[in-house]
Order: sequence, then C-alpha cells, then structure tokens
Amino acid sequence: MSRIALQLLFRRTLLAIPILLCVSALVFGILRLLPADPIAMSLPPGATAADFEKLRQSFGLDRSIPEQYVIWLGRLVTGDLGTSIYFRRDVGDLIAKALPATLELVLLGLVLGVAIGIVGGLAMFSWRGRMGEQVLDLGTTGLMAIPEFLWAILLILAFGVALPILPFIGRLSPELVLPPPVTGFLLFDSLVTGHLRVLGSALWHMVLPAFALAIGVAPLVMRVLRSSLLDVIQEDYVTQARLRGIPEHTILVRHALKNAALPTISLIGVQGGFMFGGTVLVEMIFAYPGLGNLMVDAVRNHDLPVIQAVGLVYCVLVLGINAIVDVVYLAANPKLRVA
Repeated sequence: MSRIALQLLFRRTLLAIPILLCVSALVFGILRLLPADPIAMSLPPGATAADFEKLRQSFGLDRSIPEQYVIWLGRLVTGDLGTSIYFRRDVGDLIAKALPATLELVLLGLVLGVAIGIVGGLAMFSWRGRMGEQVLDLGTTGLMAIPEFLWAILLILAFGVALPILPFIGRLSPELVLPPPVTGFLLFDSLVTGHLRVLGSALWHMVLPAFALAIGVAPLVMRVLRSSLLDVIQEDYVTQARLRGIPEHTILVRHALKNAALPTISLIGVQGGFMFGGTVLVEMIFAYPGLGNLMVDAVRNHDLPVIQAVGLVYCVLVLGINAIVDVVYLAANPKLRVA
C-alpha cells in the first residue's frame, strides 16, 4: 500500500472517531427516552419489586443518562460491550457469533450484484439505440421499484415453494455439524478444515438471501456504468483510438471501461453500506442467524446493550467500507494521487 493510501486511511480513522462518538451518544440517549422498560420486559411474572430494583441497579439503569453513557463509554474503550438484558450473555460474544454470518452474506450479495450490474451495463452500452437497451432499461426500472425484503419473499415463493430447489430457512442443513471454529467465518472454516459438505450446504442456503440483496445493487450499477460509458465514449482519446484502427471491443475494455469505472466504484461503496441495513429484514425472512436477526430480537425485547452495540457495529462497517472505497478510488484515479 502506498504512502498516500496510508495517509488517507489515517485521516479517515481520525474522522471516524467523532462520528462514532456522535452516533453512539445519539443512539444511547434515544433508547433511554423510549417509554418501554427493558427490565420489566425481562423479568418473570412473579418477580417482586425488590427483584426489579436489584436487576435495575445491576445494569446501571438507576443512574442518570449522562452518567450511564460515560460508564458505558469507559467500558467500550476496554472492549467491554456490556451484558445482554434479554439473553443474559456477553454482548461481545453475541456479536462475534452473528457478525461473520452477515459479512459473508453481504460480501456474496455485493459480488453477485456487481457482477450482474457490470455485465448488464456493458450489454446496455453495446445495444445502445436498439431494442435490447430499451428492454434492459425497463427491466432495471422494475427491479429498482421492488425493495429487498419483497424480493426475498418472491424468491422464497418461486424457488422454495413453487419450485422447491433451494433452501430458505437457516444457514445450514440440520443434519450437518458445524466445523471446528477457526475464524468464525463458516465458509472459510469449513474450507480449511475439509468439511466440504458443510461448505456446499452453507453456500446453497445463501443463494436466495444473497440474490435478494444483489437485486437491489445490480440495476443501479448497470445504469451508472452505462451512463459513464456513454460519456467516456465521446472523449477525444477514444476517437483517436478509432482512427488508429483499434477494434471497438478493445477500446471498450482497455480504455473506456477503466475511466467509466470510477463513478461505479463510488456507487458500489455507497450501496455496500446500504446493504448492511437491508440485511435486517432479509435475515429475518430467511431465519438467517446474522447481525440483522440479532438486532430484530434485541429491538423486540428492548435489549438496550445489544441495540447500542449492533448500531455501533453497523456504523463502523459503513465507515470502513467508505474508507476502502476511497483507497480503491485513489488507486484507480491517477489525478487524485497527483493532487
């Protein structure tokens, strides 16, 4: 990695600190102003007032909101995310178990969406002025009109119920046993430990939710790439390449596509961040044990420590994706390196 890229990452890291502080304070304060009481929701029906007060003190909810935030922030710096009120488990352990599943799903969905978008964008550009471009343009409009969670339901009805060829519940077939944990990422752990049946089952279970996420990205990539290519193809260096007798497909791949990819890279970064938000409903629909499902359970039970931690993780993931995209954009655009 170049010195300029390292400087960029360092600046992004410094900028992320006040953003994380603002987001954490906002989420922390809003959650405590809600009328629901997490302690009352977690106690059994026969609990006494003494039990209620004891549990309230153990979670520090008897203190003022600013004091609670300072205590929580101090523990956060040491890596302590607190204890779940509903699950009665360490929040860090819950997130460490759910986060790899969400990262695998988002990565697969993003790769599928980008691949479909690039192929479709090139096809729309190649068929410009013809019926094929109009059909794809109309198709992308229809795809963008349907949200991810509705695509999840439609895919389940189509390929899980009407044509039962793909699983749509959970992350793994029930008869299979999880491989020994190495990194926490099921795909990687099953591959390095030789559990190929587990790997195949995990990928098979990810097809439908990954496609539900990919469909939200692909149409935007197609449209932006097509528009960028239409702009780039009018440049003087493309005209000069044609005059030198360079074939059209060579001009497209070696010259035009490189410059047209810059706006697409920015779009992919933005959509990658949005995709984490889309996993909340998609994971719930497919009963996929990821961070989104954990968030839904925490909100349903008003589990404040889990909601705070998951919200912070989402913020860190979005900031991290933006930093990575900035580095990739810097590497792809020589003008920025000179500046």
